[in-house]
Amino acid sequence: MNLTLAHIGARPAAKDEFDALTAVYLGRCSAFAHCKAEAFRTEQALLDWLLRLEGRTPAVAVLLDSRGRQMSSESFAAWLGERRDQGAQQIVFAVGPASGWSEAARLRAQLLLSLGPMTMAHALARLVMAEQLYRAFTILAGHPYHAGH
Repeated sequence: MNLTLAHIGARPAAKDEFDALTAVYLGRCSAFAHCKAEAFRTEQALLDWLLRLEGRTPAVAVLLDSRGRQMSSESFAAWLGERRDQGAQQIVFAVGPASGWSEAARLRAQLLLSLGPMTMAHALARLVMAEQLYRAFTILAGHPYHAGH
């Protein structure tokens, strides 16, 4: 399974602390799946890229959206495990543009995921998502990283 943590906007600066921490968690996830980060200038560039990713199975698009579904870490791990067990080849988690996702993008998504009702900086949302991906994999593997409280 290949995971991509994508965002709409400029590539992070070389010394961006959030980006460095995000890379740490994506590196930890690599013990469980191939993980990478991607930046796209526009929403349409991301949607076009998703079309090119199509393989044996369609790419699973998860858009971070404040109007989306909220999940506990355990529920998110179960969701991710189900996608893995169903043979998903590509899962893309994307942080959208500052103005929010268009209706076309929202319709393309298999899941609209909310990290909570508070608004946060996109760099912070990417970091939180990277940590939750790592946490989900450790939950699925029975690793002690997730203490459950």
